[in-house]
Amino acid sequence: MNRSELEHIIRAAGEIAGVKTLIIMGSQSVLGQFPDLAESFPESDYSEISFISRKRHILCRSVEADIMVPGSEEKAETVEAVIGELSSFHDTFGYYAQGVDRTTSRLPEGWETRLREICNKNTNGISGLCLEIHDLVISKLYAGREKDTEFFHAAVSLCLISEKILYERLEKTRMSEEKREILRKHIKKGFSR
Repeated sequence: MNRSELEHIIRAAGEIAGVKTLIIMGSQSVLGQFPDLAESFPESDYSEISFISRKRHILCRSVEADIMVPGSEEKAETVEAVIGELSSFHDTFGYYAQGVDRTTSRLPEGWETRLREICNKNTNGISGLCLEIHDLVISKLYAGREKDTEFFHAAVSLCLISEKILYERLEKTRMSEEKREILRKHIKKGFSR
C-alpha cells in the first residue's frame, strides 16, 4: 500500500462512519510518518529489487489498513463490512480496511499523544491519525508473528527506529516482566545484526 491508497481508505472509512477522525493502528500507519516509504516494485522478479527496496517493501506490503473509529466499535465494524476484505471496494482497488478496536494492539503508555496526522485534499478533510513508528514496532514485537519480526528488522535496516527509544517505550508498555525481558533481548539482537 502507498500513501495515496491509505488516504483513499481514510476518506472512504470516514465517510462511511460519518466521522472526521480515525486512527490507523496497523503496519500501514508507518505511512503517516514516512509518506514516501512505498514505491513501485516489479511484479516479475523480486530478486531484481535492491536491498533497500526489499526492506521498504516489507514495511508497506500489506494491502490492509487497520482502522479504529474512536469511541465506536460498531462504526469500525460497519467500515469493515463496506470496504473490508472481499468487498467490492477490495475487488476494485486491491486494498481494504479492517475495523479494529483498542484491544487489537499492545501499545506504550502515551501513544495517543504521539499520533501522526494525515489530513489533506485526498482525505477530504478527514484525519487519519497514525501510530508513531516506535509505538507501532513495540506493538509488533509484542504480537511476535513472523511478519511482525520482519517489519522490525526492516525498520532497523532502514534506520527508521532508535534502540534507546524502543527500550524506553518497552518500559511503558503493560506486560509481564518475563515478556518484557524476551522483547529486550529481541531488540538487542535486532540492532546487533
